Amino acid sequence: MASNSMLGRVPPQNEEAERAVLGAILLNEKVLVEVTDFLGKDDFYKVAHQHLFGAIVAFRQESSETLDLITLSAYLKRKSLVEQCGGLSYISTLTSDVPTTTNAAYYAKILKALSQRRKLLLFASKLKDNAFDESQDIQKVIDEGEQSLSTLSNETAGSDNYYSIKDLITNTISDIEMRSTSGIKNGFETGYLPLDSITGGFKKQEFIIVGARPSIGKTAFALSLTLNMIVKKKYRVGFFSLEMSAASLMERLLTGHSRVDFSHIRKATLKNSEMSAIIDASGALYEAELYIQDTPNMKLMELRAQARRMKLEHDIQVIYIDYIGLIDAEADARIPRHEQISIISRSLKQLARELDLPVVCLCQVGRQADGVEPKLSDLRDSGSIEQDADVVILLHRDVGKNRTDDESEREKNNIQETKIIMAKNRNGETGVFSLAFVSNIVRFEEMEFSRKYVAGNNPNA
Repeated sequence: MASNSMLGRVPPQNEEAERAVLGAILLNEKVLVEVTDFLGKDDFYKVAHQHLFGAIVAFRQESSETLDLITLSAYLKRKSLVEQCGGLSYISTLTSDVPTTTNAAYYAKILKALSQRRKLLLFASKLKDNAFDESQDIQKVIDEGEQSLSTLSNETAGSDNYYSIKDLITNTISDIEMRSTSGIKNGFETGYLPLDSITGGFKKQEFIIVGARPSIGKTAFALSLTLNMIVKKKYRVGFFSLEMSAASLMERLLTGHSRVDFSHIRKATLKNSEMSAIIDASGALYEAELYIQDTPNMKLMELRAQARRMKLEHDIQVIYIDYIGLIDAEADARIPRHEQISIISRSLKQLARELDLPVVCLCQVGRQADGVEPKLSDLRDSGSIEQDADVVILLHRDVGKNRTDDESEREKNNIQETKIIMAKNRNGETGVFSLAFVSNIVRFEEMEFSRKYVAGNNPNA
């Protein structure tokens, strides 16, 4: 129910437009279909108009009779709603103010815009009160405020709730033809052909999980994907590192792009050629758009707020999070960990949809997967991760067991074949392929490229 005053002033409202919309509906019930797609009872300012519009909608849902003054009056009497709606004499005057119903939708959009203004004023007032209330966690106040503002901004007058198959077919065919002609995919390419062939690239609004046991290379895989995206594809990427510092990530990105042995960088024992390679790599990375947040054990609401900020300020296209188990759900300590992870998982899925981009989140795999290929049910702490995720990628590598001569030779050259298991792909196929984990540069590469590298193409040898 709308208040009669707000901040000492009469809130934005237009009683004449409200009367015109209600009168037009009573003259021609087809108008109701036009306006209910985006207009609700709370979008009216006058209380009697709120009750009357709500009663009209209820009448239409409950009765098969034609809507007019006579049938509506009888309905209001049966429901004892006459006085709440302003009285029968007042209702009968509404139609006399409407010479034509042609402009009803236009007036309804005026009401919607005014309603949004009132909601914005209420939002500002509530936000101010919460900011003064020192008993409330300020980060929670900010996160809830951002969510409310995002919801309000998405309320567009006249937006459709459903789509005609005719429109969908036309738009879909046009999109397919455009992509077929231009070669542009509707997903963000990872730079790995086998992965892109299966997924078509990471899609907007997808929640993507990358899972593995410790020391298999989850972070290295995420950074390899990031490196491909920011350098090869020129995407704008946000990276949340809850385990490693931004400086450590930068060292890994430099070693991966320059192909200089990681241990040489860490120990600062670089040859002149290696230093030159690092300087060249730094030049390419300097031009890339990567934004790193490295707060350890980051709170969920803070992470969401920072992601919105990156989207607003830099229009990032993909988000990586390393990793889900280190996010603080800010839940009651008595809530079991698996329920806290469920809260985080659902929230990250919602974030992907809200920001309209893929969110790629790393996840530990349980001990039961030691030495065997992991499966969906092995994702640690919560089954909801498996349910919420659109794509689940699991990494597996046989460590120190049953090594073939070929595998042993590759490992001498720092190449460890790693299975990439597409365990879930909501909108596509699943499958298994291999990438090479090049341990000395902490980077994943396609197997064929790594073989050529070992054969003598190392510029820093």
